[in-house]
Amino acid sequence: GKWHMGVNCRSRHDHCHHPLNHGFDYFYGMPFTLLNECQGTDDPELAKSLQDTYWLYMHVIILAVLTLLIGKLTNLLSVKWKIIMCLAVCGLLYFISWFSSYGFTKYWNCILMRNYDITEQPMNLEKTTSNMLKEAVSFIERNKHRPFLLFVSLLHVHTPLITTEKFQGRSRHGLYGDNVEEMDWMVGMLLDVIEKEGLKNNTFIYFASDHGGFLEALRGNAQLGGWNGIYKGGKGMGGWEGGIRVPGIIRMPGVLPAGAVINELTSLMDIFPTVVDLAGAAVPKDRVIDGHTLLPLLQGKVQDSGHEFMFHYCGVFLHAVRWHQKNSGIIWKAHYATPVFQPEASGACFERGICPCFGDGVTHHDPPLLFDLSQDPSEENPLSADTEPLFNTVMRRIRKAVEEHRKTLTPVPEQLSPYNNIWKPWLQPCCGTFPFCWCDEDNKA
Repeated sequence: GKWHMGVNCRSRHDHCHHPLNHGFDYFYGMPFTLLNECQGTDDPELAKSLQDTYWLYMHVIILAVLTLLIGKLTNLLSVKWKIIMCLAVCGLLYFISWFSSYGFTKYWNCILMRNYDITEQPMNLEKTTSNMLKEAVSFIERNKHRPFLLFVSLLHVHTPLITTEKFQGRSRHGLYGDNVEEMDWMVGMLLDVIEKEGLKNNTFIYFASDHGGFLEALRGNAQLGGWNGIYKGGKGMGGWEGGIRVPGIIRMPGVLPAGAVINELTSLMDIFPTVVDLAGAAVPKDRVIDGHTLLPLLQGKVQDSGHEFMFHYCGVFLHAVRWHQKNSGIIWKAHYATPVFQPEASGACFERGICPCFGDGVTHHDPPLLFDLSQDPSEENPLSADTEPLFNTVMRRIRKAVEEHRKTLTPVPEQLSPYNNIWKPWLQPCCGTFPFCWCDEDNKA
């Protein structure tokens, strides 16, 4: 399915970020992400968020090049030609990125790969659902006689809402509902295969989402991105509950009790130690592992998930911290930064398309906004030292936890820096002779 972790670092063929270089033995799916440009029916998505940025950087660089060039030619500035050329190349790349966002995104981004080979460029959305399902079923059948890990990152439910004709108009909740129903059918097909192959009672199945509903996804006045119930915020918001609180559904008949409801907060980071535990191995001891195995909690051996504190990020910025105070059962949450909604009372960033993580798009809070999620899960009533006697005590404990947490972090290069956001043709996966990149393995084009 959708990888969205990048592919190459230095050349078109180094595959440094590819799944096969990060523990997986087989890959079929999108190396990048699904965008409206892949379908071409909705407003451009990548263009909407990046075109203005590309345009700004391009003009700044061009202005800098012209200034240095004039200074060099008039002997007013002592600058090397190499510096001027490097800036000019950067300006050209930003121009190409800006120009490409108006039509080439579908060819550069919307591609399918099998292992290291590109199978479709651009991908044929009419076949994507059946191809994904066929690949997943084939993987189960090939590996049914030995332990296996199958990670399916569905393109459903994600804008654009790719829905085959069979499911269009099925739901009373419009296209989004149709897409959910098709996803549900796909999951059911995979479960049927597992049962048919006699794997039902010894296969651990974990179904969850990576974020809440995408509130800003609209077509006219129609909401395309789901609904987050009583919880504030949505996708792309690193602190509000609507962006990060999602249900998890787990099944392993004969090992886990059916019908149990566990009201404990866990994390998708728990998947790794859980899988390691299921395999009878141990997680590495030479680093801090943020997740905890879920098996004791799921089997009823413990009542708590093991997460006393959770740190909620938006990009590289810490936006909120959650503290499950075990001795009282209270769940506190402190917001250090919150997105500026546009319009103000809308609960989302409709004018931006998605909420930013920093800059003028967020409000920093000092002291932080504090909520008691046990009593106020909708995060409507921030507490203060005047209204909550424990305010200062809670904030001191959370502040200490943040300090301890930051000691465990290792600085890494910023993946979303302006330099890493520009399109680099020498890294572009291509199934032909660049820039003539198009192919379809079914038609051998």
